Amino acid sequence: MADRPVRPRRSLIFAPGNKPEMLPKAMASGADIVTVDLEDAIAPNHKAVARERTLAAFATLEPDPRVEPIVRVNCLRTPEGMADLLAIVEAKRPPPALMLPKIKSPDEIRVYEEVLGARCEHVRLHVIIETNEGLEACIDIARSSDRIDALLFGGVDMAAELRVEPQWEGLLYARARVVHAAASAGVDVVDVPYLDLGDMAGMEREARACAALGFTGKGAIHPKQIETLNRVFSPTPEQIATARRVVEEFERGDTGLVVIDNKLIEKPVLRSMYRILAVAERL
Repeated sequence: MADRPVRPRRSLIFAPGNKPEMLPKAMASGADIVTVDLEDAIAPNHKAVARERTLAAFATLEPDPRVEPIVRVNCLRTPEGMADLLAIVEAKRPPPALMLPKIKSPDEIRVYEEVLGARCEHVRLHVIIETNEGLEACIDIARSSDRIDALLFGGVDMAAELRVEPQWEGLLYARARVVHAAASAGVDVVDVPYLDLGDMAGMEREARACAALGFTGKGAIHPKQIETLNRVFSPTPEQIATARRVVEEFERGDTGLVVIDNKLIEKPVLRSMYRILAVAERL
């Protein structure tokens, strides 16, 4: 897979596609990713209007280097999903990235690749893993396109698929498998939002557990969750200082390992150190 630029993807918030007036507020929320939703947030009879309003909003959207704007389209295996993709290809100014729901196989990603083609060569992809088929094929899905920048774990749908409650224990295997797939392809991986707005402590605990598992960020359902998510998924000053020391030691020497503070550090760790420094620089 091609090397991808590293950027913070610590937090993600949604805005409904049929209400473009909410997009500027979402862009100013502090979230790293703002997703305009054409899927779950939109009733079937409002899909066409939401699609039209969303593409009109993106045609005039001023870029902000701190925020990654995305459109979540409908599933490609539905008429609305096909209509979304064709409208995006025909748009005067297509959105910079698409979030793809309910992906089941690499073949679906290849359809997006072929239809987007050279006209939309700049359009990036963020892929939601939320079905049993998608979980089974997630490594192949993650490696299927150089357009893919992130996998997202769709925990609510995944819990229904696995016949478990949408809680940590029942979803641990699925989460770990998605992290494994993202790491194998060198892409980011974002966890499902925490749905209890009244339990900020619980959200922070789950976010820290996700970070420890390998997630690079987590979704939010309200702006008040974003500050905590950004803090949890940001490298600490201590981590940044350690990363600088490790990189300097390896670059100074010509060896496959170094010793820092009596700890043996091997060269593969450099990948994580470079990522920490790249994220820190963007922040």
